[in-house]
Amino acid sequence: MEKTRAIMRREDGFTLVELLAVIVILGIILAIAIPAIGSIISDSRDKATDAEKQLILDAARLYFTTTDTAATQVTPAELVTAGFLESKTGEGATDWSTKDTPVVYLLTNGSVSLTPAPTP
Repeated sequence: MEKTRAIMRREDGFTLVELLAVIVILGIILAIAIPAIGSIISDSRDKATDAEKQLILDAARLYFTTTDTAATQVTPAELVTAGFLESKTGEGATDWSTKDTPVVYLLTNGSVSLTPAPTP
């Protein structure tokens, strides 16, 4: 029992070299992880934007094929009013009922084209 107490008293803690080694290892891990996480977030934003564009195009296709209108263009706000697009509120949601851009055009071959939203 006395030997154990003597050993415990001699060990005061970690040395400076051990602490620096741990800090260096953590720094290397963070240097690898932070850019990877940043690219994942950027990719997910790009995919969400593409999904929203596709949703607008699909709603416009339905609008042009099911309504008896001579219109050749439609905005997201008009799609919400007509019931072809749902507008949601909350974090990360887009309130399409107030959006006049992007404009979806009906092309002569029957397909639809989405114009990019103007830059502010």
